[in-house]
Amino acid sequence: MYPVVRFVKELWKFRNAPAIPMTGTHVSTHICWPWDIDPWIELNNGRTLTLYDLGRIPMARRTGLIGHLRKNRWGITVAGNTVRYRHRVRLFDRFVMLSRVIGWDERFFYMEQSMWRKGKCTSQMLLRSAVTSADGIVPPAELLRVIGQEHDSPALPDWVAAWIKADALRPWPPLNAPPEDA
Repeated sequence: MYPVVRFVKELWKFRNAPAIPMTGTHVSTHICWPWDIDPWIELNNGRTLTLYDLGRIPMARRTGLIGHLRKNRWGITVAGNTVRYRHRVRLFDRFVMLSRVIGWDERFFYMEQSMWRKGKCTSQMLLRSAVTSADGIVPPAELLRVIGQEHDSPALPDWVAAWIKADALRPWPPLNAPPEDA
């Protein structure tokens, strides 16, 4: 189940937080609750992706994005991600999440999020996101113009550029498709 109460709490908590630029870092703190764990009493990998929403949405609000999405009847969608897990987050552990946009290209925004516990990074996610309209993808340059933060993307780090290139090589649709009658 989606953590709606926690989502609302994060929006409420940061309702008066100062605005940040598109590439600013949003910092939030969280707890691993019983409904977040797997059979090994640690943060479930799928739940980790859901909890990263709790950092991205307030970050988007602080950049001014959310109001313009509503005004223009645009949406925002995840278009791909990769996660690296390195240290466990156990039941009732407190952790800090860092969320930031690291750059964009002609179609997508690229965001980096990480979870930290006691000075160690527990996981890091690279996420590709698109703003959408009834006509398709809204180019990041147009969105930045609308929200008054028009400027060029910072250079994407080599590891991000390599991920973009590698992901473009992946076949779509996947080669391992179900039978036609499935």
